[in-house]
Amino acid sequence: MKEVHDFLKQAGTYYLATVEGNQPRVRPFGTVDIFEDKLYIQTGKKKDVAKQLKANPKAEICAFKDGVWLRVSGTLVEDDRREAKKHMLDNYPSLRAMYDEDDDNTLVLYFKDATAVFSSFTTPPRTILL
Repeated sequence: MKEVHDFLKQAGTYYLATVEGNQPRVRPFGTVDIFEDKLYIQTGKKKDVAKQLKANPKAEICAFKDGVWLRVSGTLVEDDRREAKKHMLDNYPSLRAMYDEDDDNTLVLYFKDATAVFSSFTTPPRTILL
């Protein structure tokens, strides 16, 4: 899991794919955290992405760095605990201008039943179960 986390952190931006009805939606993200041995991301509850994940929690993220890309697919599960939100925001203090662990907007989610696949054009894919 640390390898997946570190790759996403070093890539800086990854892309989260969700669905809205029958329409795929993809947008850039940058938050990633490990809390209680789970891979977490963060967004706002008022955003369309939160509504899409509530309707269908299956999601995939993709990042690219140094000729290697990483795809993480699984189910995103909301963790509404203050501790999980605080851990994320403590690791991304710049987000505190918009979010707080005690507000009604901060949403942290962790991957459940997830698979991470590292790929490149020069080596066979390598899979990690999260």
